[in-house]
Amino acid sequence: MDHDKSTSCCCVLDASTYVGFWILKKLLSRGYSVHAAIRRNGESEIEEMIREMETTEERLVVYDVDVLDYQSILVSLKTCNVVFCCLDSPEGYDEKEVDLEVRGAINVVEACGRTESIEKIVFSSSLTASIWRDNIGTQKDVDEKCWSDQDFCRNKKLWHALAKMLSEKAAWALAMDRRLNMVSINPGLIVGPSVAQHNARPTMSYLKGAAQMYENGVLAYVDVKFLADVHIRAFEDVSACGRYFCFNQIVNTEEEALKLVESLSPLIPMPPRYENEMHGSEVYEERLRNNKLSKLVEAGSAC
Repeated sequence: MDHDKSTSCCCVLDASTYVGFWILKKLLSRGYSVHAAIRRNGESEIEEMIREMETTEERLVVYDVDVLDYQSILVSLKTCNVVFCCLDSPEGYDEKEVDLEVRGAINVVEACGRTESIEKIVFSSSLTASIWRDNIGTQKDVDEKCWSDQDFCRNKKLWHALAKMLSEKAAWALAMDRRLNMVSINPGLIVGPSVAQHNARPTMSYLKGAAQMYENGVLAYVDVKFLADVHIRAFEDVSACGRYFCFNQIVNTEEEALKLVESLSPLIPMPPRYENEMHGSEVYEERLRNNKLSKLVEAGSAC
C-alpha cells in the first residue's frame, strides 16, 4: 500500500500500553502523523513520556479516551486512516477485566465503522487467544485457524487468554458485519526494553499456565520492536489479511526457558539450582506455526 506519509494519520489506541507505545514511536520515526489515544487509567510512566513527546513532536496529538465512552473514541479517530487497537489491562486480568476488554474492542470497531477516513484496523491480540484447549498437546500444528476454548479458559481461570480470545472474536464479527478491513496480530509473550517496569502485570497474566505452555510446545516470545514493525507492515501491505501469529522464538528447551526468565528479571526469579549451571536436556515438540507471518515480513502476505 503506497501511503503518503505526509497526509496519512494513524491512531494508536491505547498508546500508553507497552505495545502501543512502541508502535507510536515507530510510526513517528517513519514520518507518520499520530493520534495517541490514551485510556484514563491513571498516570503511568509511559503516559508521562507520551505527553512530554507531544510538547516537542508536531506530528503527535494526544487524546484522552475511555473505551466505554464511544464518543471519546470517535474524536480520537477523526481524520485517521488506520487504528492500531492495542487494548491491555495495566493491572493484569481477572474476570471483570474480560468483559471490559470485550466491550472496549466492540466500541473501537464500531467507531471505525462510523469514521469515513478509516481504511484499516490493525487489532493487537495474543497467542493466548489460540493455544488453550484440552487437546493442545496432541495437535501437530497450532496456527491462525486455532482458537482457545472458552469453557477451558473459564474453568482454569485463564483470564488473559479469555479476554484476548473473546475480544478478538467480537472484533472480527463486527468488522465483517460492517465490512471493515481488519488484520489481527497475535504475539507471543512480549519482551523488550524495561518490560518488567512497564508491562509487569500483563506479562504475569500471560504467563499463567506457563509450565503447561512450555510442555505443550506453545510457549513463545517476541521482541516488542519487531512486533511494532509487524503491526505497521500489516497496515502498509494492502494484501495483509486475517490473523498473524507473531513470535521470534519458541521456548521448548531448558536453555531457552532460562533465557526467557533472565529477560524478565526481576519479575521472575531465577530458580536457585540454575544460578550456576543448567541441568536437563529434554526438548519439547514445537507446535506453533507462523509461516504466514514470514510471508508478510519478507515480501507480502497470504490469506
